[in-house]
Amino acid sequence: MGGENIDFEEAIGAEFLRYAGMVAARGYIHNTLGNMAIRARHPDFAHGLAYTKHAEVSLEEMGRENIVVTDIPSSRILHGERMTSVGHNLNREILRLRPDIDAVIHVHDDATIGFFASGAFEEVGVVSLDFPFIHGKPAYYLPADVDVESDTRIVHEFIQETNCLVLLGHGITTLGRTISEAYHRLNAFTSEVRRNIVAEQLAAAKGTAVRYRAKDEVEAMYRLAETVIYPDRAEDVMAG
Repeated sequence: MGGENIDFEEAIGAEFLRYAGMVAARGYIHNTLGNMAIRARHPDFAHGLAYTKHAEVSLEEMGRENIVVTDIPSSRILHGERMTSVGHNLNREILRLRPDIDAVIHVHDDATIGFFASGAFEEVGVVSLDFPFIHGKPAYYLPADVDVESDTRIVHEFIQETNCLVLLGHGITTLGRTISEAYHRLNAFTSEVRRNIVAEQLAAAKGTAVRYRAKDEVEAMYRLAETVIYPDRAEDVMAG
């Protein structure tokens, strides 16, 4: 089972390795789990191609030789020799259902897993401006007993409404129009988790209540995200 000798785009490979190193440097990677996918548009493939790493190697340790290219509607390997992990099923389904998205990052973040494992919280409260402006849509939370990596059939039910999928007890998947945007959304979410933890600890110590932002304020920030983060797109957003 080898690749089909499609042309490997070196620029995408280099970008993949650059962000793999950045994700690892942030402390998100502890083992061979955790991955990324970058879509490359291709005239012969309606959904493009997915650049990712194969199974049994970590983002932290990988090199160019560990990048494989797959089809998106199927798991068919078009470049490389080794299979991807089961998590690539979710990455492919997101790319298939979201033509506006060209990159996905999935990691197992310590603070996020610990935050929800405490049993004290059902979602991450918004305490900053960062999260809603960077994400543009609310996070979507999936129960721990729902495995959308092995069975992606329900992904279509919610994936249009979020850019951040939280698999409780498992990890985080962030979506972006570029790998940079997916990376920024990952950092924004995990930062908000840590801010929640610190705010709750300090409030408990002082006998106060955390000042989470109101729902209507947060929703307004989601609506204005494009004009704040990408002001050059403001006219398009306002016209829409």
